[in-house]
Amino acid sequence: MAGRKRRKMKLLDETITENKRKGSKEKNETLELETWSDLPTELLELIFSQLTLDDNVRASMVCKRWNSAAISVRVVNKSPWLMYFPKFGNLYEFYDPSQRKTHSLELPELNGSRVCYTKDGWLLLYRPKSHRVFFFNPFTRKVIKLPKFELTYQIVAFSCAPTSSDCILFTVKHISPTIVAISTCHAGATKWVTVNYQNRLPFVSSIWNKLVFCNGLFYCLSLTGWLGVFDPLERTWNVLSVPPPKCPENFFAKNWWKGKFMAEHDGDLLVINTCSSENPIVFKLDQEKMVWEEMQSLEGVTLFVSFLSSHSRTDLLGIQRNSVYFSKVRFYGRRCILYSLNDSRYYPRKQCYDWGEQNPFENIWIEPPKDFSSFS
Repeated sequence: MAGRKRRKMKLLDETITENKRKGSKEKNETLELETWSDLPTELLELIFSQLTLDDNVRASMVCKRWNSAAISVRVVNKSPWLMYFPKFGNLYEFYDPSQRKTHSLELPELNGSRVCYTKDGWLLLYRPKSHRVFFFNPFTRKVIKLPKFELTYQIVAFSCAPTSSDCILFTVKHISPTIVAISTCHAGATKWVTVNYQNRLPFVSSIWNKLVFCNGLFYCLSLTGWLGVFDPLERTWNVLSVPPPKCPENFFAKNWWKGKFMAEHDGDLLVINTCSSENPIVFKLDQEKMVWEEMQSLEGVTLFVSFLSSHSRTDLLGIQRNSVYFSKVRFYGRRCILYSLNDSRYYPRKQCYDWGEQNPFENIWIEPPKDFSSFS
């Protein structure tokens, strides 16, 4: 009898202990949930402001308080628009790939000019007949004139919006196999400054150059994939000893040089090589090892590439991440040709494109205005 009583007391004691443990665990879990749900709004906003757009949207679905806090700090960037230059007339079209809509503007100020580059919502334009170079913002209609300069075959770029005192224009052309002429200018200048520099082959400058301003330097990708670098502060020119990105032999088909693009993102240089019959290949310059590395993912970045200038964006609505958007729209403006690195395919399907068929000056990506109300 005594043994049976001891066993019952032991069982009762274990049951009480287990119930206390469970109760303590449930209380802690409830307290933890209450702690997260009762975080001060300011702290929630601070946390949510550090999230990507996708994670911000997920957090906003937890509860009403989190929804309100997440929306209050949500940053949604705008994708660039594709601006079309008409063969005749002054009606310019702007295609918004996120909304799949086309806006139109009459811009007689651009009559007789050709586009050279875009950045921060500004166009750089050139009138061949008068050698006039000027900046133009199509959304504010503001014009900033520059000194006259004869642009023959060379490509021109600028570092930032011309309203900034840091804005510098840059162009390079070959004088001889071992000499290049580099010309620079800035808003408010009375003339362009041209200096000849020693050049190292196999870099050869041409109309097929790709120019990008990155980390305070102008990078120039040549027709054959060699990289020249101009430092506007030190006023030095250097050709990097970095072999061109390696592509399969079948990439070097008809018009292969027109299907090459260069962009920058957060200090990284990216090169996009295309071939009409193959999937594009994206390379990033490893600036420590000084080699081009093929990228299997853009890590959520979206690239918008065109012949004269290219852009990178993150946190976009209505736009596929980890993709490359090209300057070609199909199906009567309903679909922009893009390549998804996630799916390893073009959208729409079988939209491999021969860039030799397209006039390189017919369109360009440009940062859109903040206010759309003036558009038709």
